[in-house]
Amino acid sequence: MEFKDKYDLIVVGAGPGGSMAAKTASEEGLDVLLIEKRQEIGTPVRCAEGVGREELARYISPDERWISCDIDGAKIYAPDGSYVTMSQTGKSGYVLERKVFDRALAQEAVRAGAEVVVKCRASGLLFNQGKVSGIEIMHLGKQHRIKSDIVIGADGIESKVGRWGGIDTSLSVDDIETCAQYLITGIELDGFFTEFYLGNNLAPGGYAWVFPKGERMANVGIGINGGMVGDLRSVDYLNRFVKSKFPDGKILEIVVGGVAICGPIERTVADGLMLVGDAARQSDPLTGGGIINAMKAGVIAGEVAADAIKRGDTSADGLKAYEKRWRSDIGKKIGKMFKAKNVVFELSDSDLNKIAASLQGDNIDGFSSTELLIRIVKKNPTLLKGLLTMI
Repeated sequence: MEFKDKYDLIVVGAGPGGSMAAKTASEEGLDVLLIEKRQEIGTPVRCAEGVGREELARYISPDERWISCDIDGAKIYAPDGSYVTMSQTGKSGYVLERKVFDRALAQEAVRAGAEVVVKCRASGLLFNQGKVSGIEIMHLGKQHRIKSDIVIGADGIESKVGRWGGIDTSLSVDDIETCAQYLITGIELDGFFTEFYLGNNLAPGGYAWVFPKGERMANVGIGINGGMVGDLRSVDYLNRFVKSKFPDGKILEIVVGGVAICGPIERTVADGLMLVGDAARQSDPLTGGGIINAMKAGVIAGEVAADAIKRGDTSADGLKAYEKRWRSDIGKKIGKMFKAKNVVFELSDSDLNKIAASLQGDNIDGFSSTELLIRIVKKNPTLLKGLLTMI
């Protein structure tokens, strides 16, 4: 692989956010390099793989190659076993095959004109008079220094690009949901619903999930708040849950990882630099979902990069449109969900049971966490007075 001495834009990380940024910027006429540190885009999967159907269709046409399962709705279980069902005919969602989906997004970036290189690890940033001016990379045992007008860091929760660029991306243990997930086969599923299980003994500061991936197979996982990890780790809680719910299931894969639940960081731009997706802490603090947010932010970053380069101003001030646009859209929802997370995860099991009981018999026609929260607050204003501003 022969690298050019300079590109208009270099994107670090070929997840959904990085690939959408590369695709969008390429379509705007930029010369783009997209690098991925792993040898294969889309692996390892560290995601439950669920996504809303309508939201996804805004960015890419559905393809059966990367859709594992059409989802009819969601069921949310209280500690006592009662549950609430959310569904919306024809508009619920998918469980993806991220190994194929992420690759498809990277292919879209290539078709738009971007260069994509795997097994290529960023080892540092280049600076010119204090401004980011490119990256240092290690590719197949060789070091390269490549210049660019802008660098986009889409390198996940462990993002080094932001830190190298002077952006504070630090996380406390309370800011992280530590997660473990099995792909389990040979199990019986109650329809094609994503299932969420709440309870302080089951998953302190988090929840368990079951996301179908077809007939008799599902992603089954648990996330717990990092500050509540004690003698039991997330995988220990998961083993207990699986033993109770799917004692005869067979484990095909295991993944572990973390999700940022801290809400938006103070800034996501610097001179010559933007952060996208988990690197920018753009995942939903309540659910942990981040695919759509990352794709949306990637599109915005690609458009802003193209405009800034055409104007000849890639300073932090020249990139402020990215900050403004994503915060006015994604950021508003993240802020609401952060507030909701702080209230919901403080509830006792008794409180959670009362909330579920208050919704029994309701027909919740929708697939939005915001809509559900509003319904819950209306039914339980005293219990959830901290969220009354959401109504």
